[in-house]
Amino acid sequence: MLEKKAIEYEKAVLVGVINQSQDEAKVTEYLDELEFLTYTAGGEVEKRFVQRVDVPNPKTYIGTGKMEEVERYVKEHEIGSVIFDDELTPAQQNNIEKILRCKILDRTGLILDIFAQRAQTSYARTQVELAQYEYLLPRLTGLWTHLERQRGGIGMRGPGETEIETDRRIVRDRIALLKKKLVKIDRQMETQRGNRGALVRVALIGYTNVGKSTLMNVISKSDVFAENKLFATLDTTVRKVVIGNLPFLLSDTVGFIRKLPTQLVESFKSTLDEVREADLLLHVVDISHPNFEEHIASVNQILDEIKSSDKQTIMVFNKIDKYQPETIDEDDLVTERTSAHFTIDEWKNTWFNKIGDRAIFISALNKENLDEFRKRVYDEVRDIHVTRFPYNNFLYPEHLDQY
Repeated sequence: MLEKKAIEYEKAVLVGVINQSQDEAKVTEYLDELEFLTYTAGGEVEKRFVQRVDVPNPKTYIGTGKMEEVERYVKEHEIGSVIFDDELTPAQQNNIEKILRCKILDRTGLILDIFAQRAQTSYARTQVELAQYEYLLPRLTGLWTHLERQRGGIGMRGPGETEIETDRRIVRDRIALLKKKLVKIDRQMETQRGNRGALVRVALIGYTNVGKSTLMNVISKSDVFAENKLFATLDTTVRKVVIGNLPFLLSDTVGFIRKLPTQLVESFKSTLDEVREADLLLHVVDISHPNFEEHIASVNQILDEIKSSDKQTIMVFNKIDKYQPETIDEDDLVTERTSAHFTIDEWKNTWFNKIGDRAIFISALNKENLDEFRKRVYDEVRDIHVTRFPYNNFLYPEHLDQY
């Protein structure tokens, strides 16, 4: 008999601040997302600490009183990790570790940890390792003790490096080596993309955990890993898809997230080349998420960064089966009606009108409205194909009922 293995989650607490750039509601939402990230990484959130400050404390991020409160809770409940919602400076991280005497992480470190768990291929592992070393370099504080000879004493005097300088040099050398390795892999990937022939390229993009991989599996009849966790997909998957009489290439890319670490944007530029070189983008949105509009803005911001915001795009609003608008009781005369109370039909009459027929509402899991989705994608891909290859012989006329 195989023994059942119980999964032990590490105890963690979250810390966030309310300031001019983020009000209480936004901080609550960010901490909800941070809690989901913590769960994905293998942690269980015991408590949240939030402080209202105009400017974060340059030494400890939060004030002295709040830090004492966190310290008491950490000691009493044997907390393993304290996770901060914003990126900490190396000095802040070092100071907080001395006070709390437990593992201190920020959002960047947590995302890097999840990426390290999820990376499967050599390419993804190299990208993640590079991002981790670039994040670690300014935070080296004599963590390693493999060069004990640097302590001094008989036979140890004279010129030489301190241990921390040696560590930094080793990390810099490793970063240079990984960058060379990525350049080589980039050339291989470029060759692969060049060998894909005269096929239109379509890329699925969107915030993390919106259902891109599920949609990929439904359209391409493949078995791409999909799970209700953040960053389930790290490696770009490309599949040949045929709708009607028209073949094209569909790629599933890494999900985006707010406050995405700059190290990851840099190291994953090659993965994002799939987006840059795509002819058509399918921007998948989880319409059941209360803040899906902010998710759209975050994705658009990253598209701007990689110079892909002007590409032809279809907005795919997924998870319509989970969408539940908030309701107001008939005798409630106080509550104001907001966008949270809109039905999907009412949403269609808002700024969605500007998108027009470039917006499609589906449920990839329950396969709702997929025929309409396939028809829309087919029309777009066919227009691109006919423009590029006007005399291609396999584009014979086809009836709509054959999709």
